[in-house]
Amino acid sequence: MADTGTTRPRRTPSEWAALSVLAILVLITGGIVATLGPLLAVACDTCPDGVRATDSADTLVLVARTGVPLVTAATVAGILHPRGGAKAAGTGLGVLAVLMVTLLVLGRT
Repeated sequence: MADTGTTRPRRTPSEWAALSVLAILVLITGGIVATLGPLLAVACDTCPDGVRATDSADTLVLVARTGVPLVTAATVAGILHPRGGAKAAGTGLGVLAVLMVTLLVLGRT
């Protein structure tokens, strides 16, 4: 296959600034999901001690301690990759939202 000679232009400083803001947003969202997700999942107003006993506690902790940091790190790496960017950020934020819902569902079972 012949090279067409088209190359992607370098990112401008404003593009790097926008991608940096997206990366920070992903890091903050990942921290919120990893920290507050399990707490919200097991919180119970009507329980005597305020914590719901759940059968899937090990899975909940596994998702919060490994899944969320891996998705966050992969998203930031995708944002900073030369061919990545806003699409990677959108996908990563969507996956973090799905993981938050997963944590809440696991806490309710």
